[in-house]
Amino acid sequence: MFFLCSIFVPVAFLSVYIRVEKNSMGEQELAEGCRRGDNNARRELYERYAGRMLALCQRYVGSREEAEDLLHDGFLKLYASFDKFAWRGDGSLRAWMERVMVNEALQYLRRNDVLNQSAALDALPLEAYDEPEPEQAEQIPSQVLQRFISELPAGYRTVFNLYVLEDKSHKEIAQILGINEKSSASQLTRAKATLAAKVRNWIKRNGL
Repeated sequence: MFFLCSIFVPVAFLSVYIRVEKNSMGEQELAEGCRRGDNNARRELYERYAGRMLALCQRYVGSREEAEDLLHDGFLKLYASFDKFAWRGDGSLRAWMERVMVNEALQYLRRNDVLNQSAALDALPLEAYDEPEPEQAEQIPSQVLQRFISELPAGYRTVFNLYVLEDKSHKEIAQILGINEKSSASQLTRAKATLAAKVRNWIKRNGL
């Protein structure tokens, strides 16, 4: 397993944490309130999950400014879609919200035609790379790792997110992005190589 998987999945890029008060609504109650259009429920939904969703958006679009625009549009989509949400126990609300946000991010990338920016690089030869030791990479702050991902070409970044963080197969990614499986695998390998180089350089500069 690529060394970054064990680092990125636990941190989940939570750049903003929201304090949830003891008397806040439970997930099911919160979802039902949003379904009814209750503004208090909508406000609490935003306060509870905006930090996580913003980090998710930034994983895909790179720029914080673009991520904030995407977050705004994503929450409007969420508020209008609660009739499609089915409660399946604790965690199901957040999981559903994340799926909606990822879909919004992918639609944004398609609209702006940024996924094709990496396609021309598929023909370039793949270079061998060495992965840093996991214990070294684990010392890198999560915000630094997030910045490294945000600097990837859009296609690399999107494939990496879907494969490593959303646990999609290359077949699924190919269907989602409208590319072939070979291109998905190639862009993942190039993303890993680029990230490994950035991590090694950071480790060297910081004397780890």
